[in-house]
This record gives sequence, structure tokens and C-alpha cells, in this order.
Amino acid sequence: MAQKAASSQKEFTNEARVPNGVARSAKNKTKDYSSEGVADNDIFMLPASDFQLLGLLTAIAALVRLFRIYQPSSVVFDEVHFGGFASKYIKGRFFMDVHPPLAKLLLTLAGWLAGFDGNFDFKDIGKDYVEPGVPYVAMRLLPALMGVMTIPTIFLTLKATGCRTMTAAMGAGLIIFENGLLTQSRLILLDSPLIIFTAFTALAWTCFTNQHEQGPEKAFDASWWFWLVATGLGLGATVSVKWVGLFTIAWVGSLTLVQLWVLLGDTTTVTPRRLLKHFLARLFCLVVIPLTFYLGLFAIHFICLVNPGDGDGFMSSEFQATLNSKAMQDVPADVVLGSRVSIRHHNSHGGYLHSHNHMYPTGSKQQQITLYPHKDENNVWLLENQTQPEGLDGPINGSKAWDTGEPIPIRDKTVLRLFHTVTDRRLHSHDVRPPVSEVDWQNEASAYGYEGFEGDANDYFRVEIVKSLSDGAAAKDRVRTIETKFRLIHIMTGCALFSHKVKLPDWGFEQQEVTCAKQGTLPNSIWYVEQNEHPLLGANAEKVNYKNPGFLGKFWELQKVMWTTNAGLVESHAWDSRPPSWPVLRRGINFWGKDRRQIYLIGNPIIWWSSTAAVGIYFVFKLLSILRWQRGFRDYENINFKRFDYEIGTSVLGWAFHYFPFFLMQRQLFLHHYFPALYFAIIALCQVYDFATNRISALGLRDRPAIGRSGIAIFLAISIVAFTLYAPLSYGNRWTQSACNKVKILNTWDFDCSVFPTELSQYSVDAPSAGNAAQTAAPVAPGPSDKGSQDLNVTPQPAAEPSVSRAEKVEYRDQDGNILDEEQVKALEGKVSFETRYETRTRIIDSDGKEVDDGPAGAEGVAPPHPDVERLPETAPEVPEDDGRDSPATASPEEDIGKEKSVEKADDGRPRPASEPSEATR
Repeated sequence: MAQKAASSQKEFTNEARVPNGVARSAKNKTKDYSSEGVADNDIFMLPASDFQLLGLLTAIAALVRLFRIYQPSSVVFDEVHFGGFASKYIKGRFFMDVHPPLAKLLLTLAGWLAGFDGNFDFKDIGKDYVEPGVPYVAMRLLPALMGVMTIPTIFLTLKATGCRTMTAAMGAGLIIFENGLLTQSRLILLDSPLIIFTAFTALAWTCFTNQHEQGPEKAFDASWWFWLVATGLGLGATVSVKWVGLFTIAWVGSLTLVQLWVLLGDTTTVTPRRLLKHFLARLFCLVVIPLTFYLGLFAIHFICLVNPGDGDGFMSSEFQATLNSKAMQDVPADVVLGSRVSIRHHNSHGGYLHSHNHMYPTGSKQQQITLYPHKDENNVWLLENQTQPEGLDGPINGSKAWDTGEPIPIRDKTVLRLFHTVTDRRLHSHDVRPPVSEVDWQNEASAYGYEGFEGDANDYFRVEIVKSLSDGAAAKDRVRTIETKFRLIHIMTGCALFSHKVKLPDWGFEQQEVTCAKQGTLPNSIWYVEQNEHPLLGANAEKVNYKNPGFLGKFWELQKVMWTTNAGLVESHAWDSRPPSWPVLRRGINFWGKDRRQIYLIGNPIIWWSSTAAVGIYFVFKLLSILRWQRGFRDYENINFKRFDYEIGTSVLGWAFHYFPFFLMQRQLFLHHYFPALYFAIIALCQVYDFATNRISALGLRDRPAIGRSGIAIFLAISIVAFTLYAPLSYGNRWTQSACNKVKILNTWDFDCSVFPTELSQYSVDAPSAGNAAQTAAPVAPGPSDKGSQDLNVTPQPAAEPSVSRAEKVEYRDQDGNILDEEQVKALEGKVSFETRYETRTRIIDSDGKEVDDGPAGAEGVAPPHPDVERLPETAPEVPEDDGRDSPATASPEEDIGKEKSVEKADDGRPRPASEPSEATR
């Protein structure tokens, strides 16, 4: 056994050879907490040649990242939403997104400095940037420059770990020529800011660790504090871009615990007082600073978004009341018989108890009861007693019967009828299954009756005050506006009025379902009164209003909504992938396609697979080292062996923290979620190579540096060749079908080679991109904005080549898409509101005026909707505030007419944007 140990010792040599200083050897080992084999790798003390090389690499990275950044000159992938968020920041319109605000604020700042006024909505993939004058290049420059900064960051990180300059240059080169990182950094997306802040955090923590491992003499000096504070700022910035930053926090946190554990074992130089000082320093820098940074970003977020927007439907009434024009006037506190009230659901943000003059298609076929998220006259209910009040001449009939006499408060156990003032029907339930939730424990909730009808026994509901949720003693005794939370129990069947996240189909205008549940959960069957009017409750009546939640209240509510929304993204998607496929690069993501060009997110397979192999090498090493340790081998007495385990283990741990948590997630996942883990894998690859060629003597490469440099040159050359082969997919450049098919190594790579022409020369007769088309087309006079229809074809003079033509057409359609003629539109003027929708299409016209086909089917395809943004729970479309009607989605056919202004764009069912219209993203 002793001989085996000695043999193991020879494999790694007895001395650590570190380039930037003198390492501690085993013979000179001190008894403090300093680590053996560690030199002072201060990146500020690098030789001038290193900084010259770093400048050259950064310049190359800038050329690669900024090459043709103006193309395509139309909306790509999730620019639909992250560009749209910039518009909303500038306009101050509140939106909901599952990601924190830092990167979006930076993108907004870049656009604003470049003159963006927020009037472009980024609504559709392929929408032209050039004609409306959107400074999209400036906005793309921000993530591009952040991508460029990743190169010096990884170079300095590798130098801080003790790697040679050529190894650090290799790491920088691999980041430069990684196709996936390139593609993400050239668009208005969040991944490039996420990567640079993750990389900066890794750099700062590596430098701090280097200071810490040099022992007590470095503790608490200026450099030690600088890098610890920088780590905290990096953590705050990373988690403020995406919650993936929590994985970076977990990585730093676990290594911090290791450091504190080592400090605890040093009884020679670390007194209890000094140990407490180490702990408090880390607590302040790694917890307080990131948390303060994160809170500060949301403070800016709330300052910017002061107006109502399409995201306020996610938030509570208290939150919405803090937005301009959303604040509610004080309302009478006591709810009495005869009060005209709006009743809001407590648990979900679906909105108000609502009815409208549309019937269920099945079941009782009585009038629908729903939740509607906006204020509307169809939300108003009059609270009646079981019988009409008595007058001098008998019962007083009619909805105003309780408008005289003394107000009668509504107390716990009071039995009510809810009269819908607009349709003269009462809230009703019976033993009939609802059309959607067809289960035995759910009864249909409907509205039944007619003008003058006195109602029946199925209209009776008992008020049950939920005292634990009601605010104040009075609210626990009687129903008070806002303060009292109550249930409505149906007298005849015992079911409770209930709502949940289920949406009704098109016939219910996708509003939230309301039923009467016999076993309804408590949160989903709780309601409260928000608006309250009664003639007897005059100006002197006690008034109440929503309490201002304050910054911390708004912050915490938004975090909960973000978490719930993010967890709810579980539907399948055409381009999603699961974590096991990421390290082997099984498939990518289709970003954009038009004019026989395509942008497809795919990594450089050489870099991707090599980095995965490096991680695998470490796992094999760790397994063997554990087995050898158990068998009594003394491998860890060798400095290089121990440093290999710790240094590469630290990087692999970063990879693991940014990779394995995704296995626990049920939501949709995509290849770009692997990018932070890929960054750590590339660092691990470079470290493994550096140990093999510079530190481990048994391989014989340490004394032959030319071999190590040649290996780097060859590996980078192969990586650059692979990068070049896939560059047309990264840049959206011209390509041919044969070249595309040759590099399609895996059949799971689903970019479509058929969209490319067979010869590059065929591009000369193809349609220009959206942006170029906009530049070459002649100006088009605006069409009529209020009625009629007109086509304007602007065609250049006849020529041998096809030319660009545009047409403008104004149409009026009803909610079913039927075109209305001028007489119908004229008859509706002043009676309805119109919603304008713009659609564009560029056509290619030849010299004879015939339209030219602009490519094979699928050539204009774009990526399908991204689930991080569409079909999110508990949200609703934006509608005009307090317009007295339902939105276009809920208005009756005779009232709901939409004005559509379109320019002959066909919906061919091809893939849609990578994100979806409800404003929340991945």
C-alpha cells in the first residue's frame, strides 16, 4: 500500500508550478487556513503582453459580434416582447414579466438615448424597423457589447485561477466563436446580460477566493474587500436579470460555507472574534448588497411604470390602485340592502362577478355568469332581501324598493338575492352541471329571470363572513366594503359561489368560469365588495378605500405573481427541449426566417461537446479519487492533485448548479437555459487542458510548451471552422441547400435546409428583407381612416428585375371577422367603438404587374409562439378604462364591431414568434 501511495505521488509531482507567484509547498505548509499551491494571481498585476493580447481578443470579439448587426432589419424572436417592454417603460405603462427588470431597463435606456420614443410596439415578428425609424441597432448594441465583454471576463477569470496566458486566450477564443452565444448577443434579448453578469460574478469570486486562500495576511485588506464587494454586486445584477441568478447565488453560497468551515478549523490564527468578522463581512457583501441591489431595481421599475397597462390584471386591487387613473374614490363602508355593488373574487385576479346578455350553449342555456377583469356596468349587482320591503300599501316592488327608509345592514348569515341591474336577471344556481367543469360537485351558476319577475327559491344565497380574513371588528360583524371577506352559500343546494383559473371557450369570451361548488376550496370561494352605492349613504357616511401597500407590499406581491406565473408555464412548445439534451446539443431553436434566410439558435458542436467531455472527465476523476481514498491511497497529499480537484471542482460545481435544477422544473425549457452552465463548462475545459499541459508532469507535456500551444492553435482552428460552417444560421446570411445539408450532423437538428436556394446566385432575384423592402418602396399615401376601402398599388417603372410594391387596404369587420359595407358602418357610427389593427405585407411585382413568388413555402416562417409569454394564468387583454361596455371580447354582436386596417397579409399558419402576447417571458 505504501508503494502505491508513492507511485501516485509521482504522477502529479511534488511541487505546484503556478505562473504568477511562488506557491506554498508541502514542506513549507503553515498551520493557518491558507491553501497549499496557491500563488497571488492578481489580475491587476498581469504583464503588459497579457493586456495587449486581451485587447486583440476583445477587438476580434467586437468584429464577430457586431458584424451585420443591422440584419435582419425587422423584429426577431423575443424582440417582440423585450423591445415591447422598452416601449412600455418609456410610456410608463405597467406590464407583467416573469423576469426582474435590470436587463429590460438597460435595453430601454439604450433605446431612449438613441431617440426611441416608445411609439413602436414590436408587436409581430417580421415587423419592419426601418420605415418607422426605430433605433433597433442601438438597442441590439447593448447585448452585443455585453457579449463582447464576456471575452475579457473569461480571460481574466482563467488567469485568476492560475492558468497560463495561452490557456486563457483559448477560453476567450471559445467564447468568441460559440455560435449560440453569438446569436443571443446580437438581438434584443436578456441572455447576453445574464451571461456577462454571471461571468463577472465568477471573476470577482475567483479573485476573492485567490485572496482568501493566501491566508490571514491577505484578509480584510483593500483587495480582499474589493473583490468581496464586487461579488455581491455581481450577484445582485445577475439575479436582477433573471431568477437563474439564484443558481449563481447558490454556487457562491456553497463555496462560502466551505470557506467558513475551513476558518472554523483554524484555531491558531482565527479567534472567535475574527471568525465573526469573517462571517459578518460575507453576510453584508453576499446577502445585504445583492438584496439591496435587487430591491433598488424594483424601486426604479415602479417609478417608471406609473400608468395602467396590460399587466395590471395580474395584480391585486390594492396594487392597481397605486397606478395613475386606477385609484378608487372613497366609497361608503357599510353595505346595506339595496346597495348597488361590484363584487370581486378574492383569491384569483380574474376580476369581478359579471354577467352579460349571452346564454350558455349547453346545460340550462340561461345567462352566463363569469369573472371579468375590468370595471364595467355589467359588474353591478343590487342586493335584495328574500322579500320586498313593506310599505303603507303593501310590498314595495321594483329595484328601488330599498331606496327609502332606514338603511338595513347586511350581517353574517343574512340571506340575499343578487339582482343584475343591466339585464334584470338574478344570480341563480341549480343542480345542473356547468358547461366546462362538468363534475358532480360543481353546479352551474347562471342569471335567470326577466323584468318584473319576482324570482324563485334558487336565487337565495346566504352570506357567511370569513372572520379570519376580514379587517376589523365591524367587518367581522357586518358586510363592509373592501374590509369584509365572505362566502355566498346557495340555500337550496348548499354549494358555494366559486371561481378558479379555468377559462370559458370563445362562446364565453375566454372569461373566467364561475360555478357553485359543493366542495369548493376556501380561497376560491371568497368574495368582497369593492364598489358600493346607495341613495341613503350620502356624503356624511363613513368611507373606506384600499390601503396603500407601500413599496415592500408591492414588491412582495409582484414576486409572488412572477413565481406563480413562471411555474404555470407548463404547456408543450414546438421548440422546447429537456435538460438531458442540452449537453449533447440535441436540437436548437428556430428564431426567424424570411427571404430564404434563417436564424436558428445552435451551438458550436466542437466547443459544446468538448466542454461536456471536460465535465465528464472531472466526474470520472472524482469517482476514481474517492475509490482510491477509500482504499487508502494518499493522493490528496499531493498538492497538484488537490488543486486539480478543488479548482476544476469549483467550476464543475458552477456548471452543476446552473444545470441540474432544471430537472426539477415542469415548465417549458429551451436550449438557451443551458448558456450559464455552458460558460462554466468552458472554464472547466480550459482548466483541464492547462493542468494536462502545464502542471501534471506524468504526461510529459509540461516541459514541452510548444506542444501545448500547438494543441490550442489546432483546437481553436477547428472551432473556428465549425463556427464558420454554422455562421449563416447565426447571422441570417445567404446559404445553399447543399451547404446546409452537409453540416446537419444530427437528424434532431431541425433547421429547414429546404428554405435555402440551390445556388447563391438565386438570391439576386429574391425579395429583399423587410427592412430593405421598406427602403426601396415608394411612399404610400395613407388610406381612409374612418370608412370605406381603398387599394393603392405603387409600382416603379417597368424594369427587367422584379420590383417592390405595397398596397394599403382599410376594412371594417365585426367580431366574427365578417366584412361590413359602408352602409353598415355608417349605421353604427356613434353607437360603437372601433379597434384598429395594422397588418403589413411586402409584395414583389414584376414589370407586367404580376406578383412574384418570394420563395418556397416556409421561407417566411418564423419561430412559433413562446410559452413564456402567451397563455399565462389570470390575465386579460387591455381594454379602454370605464367605457361602460364589455371589451370587444365580451360585447354583444350588435355592439362589438372592430375596425381592421390591413394590407393584404395572409395568415398561413406558419410558426409564430418565440414569445406570446400576454406580457411575460421566459
